[in-house]
Amino acid sequence: MNDSWYIVQNEFLKDNFGKYETVFTLANGYRGYRGINEFSEKNEKGNFIAGIYDKSEAQVNEIVNNPDNLTLNIYVDYEILKIDESNILNFKRTLDMKSAKLITNITFETKKGKQIKVEAERFVSKNNFHRTGLKYKITPLNFSGKITLENIIDGSTTNSIFDPINRVKHYNIIKTMDLSPGMLMLTKTRDKGILVCEATTIKAQNNGQNILKSRNYRKVGQTIQETYEFLCEKDSTYIIEKFNSTFSSRETKNPELMAQKDLREFFYNSYDQEFELHKKEWEKIWNKIDIKIEGDEEAQKGIRFNIFQLTSSANEKDDTVSIPAKGLHGEGYKGHIFWDTEIFMLPFFIYTSPETAKSLLLYRYNTLKGARKNAQINGYKGAQFPWEAADKGIEETPKWGIDYVGNPVRIWTGDEEYHISADIALSFWEYYRTVQDESFLLDYGVEIFFDTAKFWKSRLEYNSKTGSYEINKIIGPDEFHEHVNNNFYTNYLAKWNLKKAYDLSNWLKERHKNKYDELCVLLGLNDNDFLEFLELSKKIYLPKKENSNLIEQFEGYFNLKDIVITEWDNNGMPLWPKNIELDKLGETQLIKQPDVIMLMLILQEEFDKKTKKINYDYYEKRTMHKSSLSPSMYSIMGLKVGDTHNAYKYFMKTIMTDLEDNQGNSNAGLHAASTGGSWQSAVMGFGGLSVDIDNILNFDPWIPDKWESLSYKINWKGKDLNIKVKSKSIEFLSEKDLIIKVQSKKYNLIKGQKKEIELS
Repeated sequence: MNDSWYIVQNEFLKDNFGKYETVFTLANGYRGYRGINEFSEKNEKGNFIAGIYDKSEAQVNEIVNNPDNLTLNIYVDYEILKIDESNILNFKRTLDMKSAKLITNITFETKKGKQIKVEAERFVSKNNFHRTGLKYKITPLNFSGKITLENIIDGSTTNSIFDPINRVKHYNIIKTMDLSPGMLMLTKTRDKGILVCEATTIKAQNNGQNILKSRNYRKVGQTIQETYEFLCEKDSTYIIEKFNSTFSSRETKNPELMAQKDLREFFYNSYDQEFELHKKEWEKIWNKIDIKIEGDEEAQKGIRFNIFQLTSSANEKDDTVSIPAKGLHGEGYKGHIFWDTEIFMLPFFIYTSPETAKSLLLYRYNTLKGARKNAQINGYKGAQFPWEAADKGIEETPKWGIDYVGNPVRIWTGDEEYHISADIALSFWEYYRTVQDESFLLDYGVEIFFDTAKFWKSRLEYNSKTGSYEINKIIGPDEFHEHVNNNFYTNYLAKWNLKKAYDLSNWLKERHKNKYDELCVLLGLNDNDFLEFLELSKKIYLPKKENSNLIEQFEGYFNLKDIVITEWDNNGMPLWPKNIELDKLGETQLIKQPDVIMLMLILQEEFDKKTKKINYDYYEKRTMHKSSLSPSMYSIMGLKVGDTHNAYKYFMKTIMTDLEDNQGNSNAGLHAASTGGSWQSAVMGFGGLSVDIDNILNFDPWIPDKWESLSYKINWKGKDLNIKVKSKSIEFLSEKDLIIKVQSKKYNLIKGQKKEIELS
């Protein structure tokens, strides 16, 4: 067995169940199930369907925790098999990433001394997004007797189960039905009226023969249950299969009918057949996305975990949903979508699964109406994309939260973190540059560019003293500093956004005049507006230290109290400097995550190596990494500027964010941006991938001494390119003739022929 495909938990600890529920989450882009241990009462159930949001009594719209249909209680002579109630002789849970299956092996000893071995598995189908399968193999070890099975759909689930003040139930049960056998529950979200139908049934056999007897269906409170009994014999193994089907009114007018039909087909076609189809889909996926690191099993396992969970969170078949910052793994950030998707996750999909990337971008286009409404509400023009988004593109950021010392604090990000509008425009360009999908740029991308440029034009403020345009009272990616003026990251991207809109207007006029005219009518633009975009872009103020390449994160940053980091914890993460007042971080140069460094990575062709090095050295000493987004950026930039030792350290912190819970909040869900950052660190950092100003692939790799090789695959302009990096060479195999650069020198790749190039 290749251990790098498996995440294993060998001991059940009640104190860290939430972390493992996140790590063991199974998702397929349509829905995600938290990896609860079905044999413990200590859990936080989570059944999240992408795109289903509701407000009810919550502060803002949040992802709905739907009814739980995973539960199958097993009783031995009326003693329930629960870790909390039994003596545990053996325990092991395993996430099999290769086939996307969760396996639980437990040997119980009941209070009456009866020992029984249970081998359980579950999968969330990648073949049919509506199906979930569970299988149990139970073997009595020292007794013969009665087994009772209790199949359940639990309609009592709520959001914020451990937060009494904010706990809310977002749905009502409107119908339950006995399917004889099987059962269903139909629910309706309270505000938006979205219907969700959960249907389930079970099968149990011994030696291929049905063993289920004495079926009883009943409704108990907010749960529905079907119960069966059978007699078991010592050392004989019994196989129980549980079939689930889920449909919502987001994808069909009659989810009840569709769930019944699909459940019946699932049952007839068999658990094993659906699992094999699911497994084949994952084989295709791994063939596109796998990264191989020889010589470092921890790094190999870590990078696979991250790209597995990232892939699991995306649905290429639904362009009305995106990936929440916590994936489909928990309720953190209320299931909202942030810039995390475009800046951190999207590059992975652009280079490995362009169709998925396209779907994620279309989510933003399909919420453009909400972005325009945000701008209008705030007194601006064009499209202002929300800092936190749900299903409509309206701003969803809560107004209040809790700070680092537990005090209520006003959340200003939704009011002031404007850079996301340019982040999204940039992501459309990155997709086009890589995939060369001109029709997509024409049909969707250009409109995004024009409308976000309109927003920036209306947001700029003219300073008559300097003759420049400014963007004041904002928050950059570093959220320690609020209400700042002229954040470099924001101003530079606004400048880029305006200039690119001008360039695209000329491209449209020359190549697609009818589309140009159409968009001008739609958005109220003409040639003079585009010329103004260009002139404005030239005059946006960019703060920097005088006579130096050191960029000032925002105007006045260098005047703040300069405190550098001198101590780190056991995970290698910075410790707060002594005597620091956590409610006054804005008065210091300490930053939450990198602004300047990030900009130099997402637009790296616009900055020379000297500038990158000077800024990396300065800001690295002042970054607290209080966001999982942060370490990956320093890993990549470290490699760009020659800090190879720290690059590996930051890479390991990135890939272990959830596996080691080094941010301390993995229980709330996946750090999805970190999963994307992990891929970027491996491919764009150690793999050395970049794209230069002439749109040519560049490779300048470096791998640690302990790595024998690093192998990955990218899709460039519709064709695959396989890359293998060794300590002294890099090898290519391309599906088409291609010009590339290795360490700034041009080479020609010939279709189907391997080419190995020595590294200096």
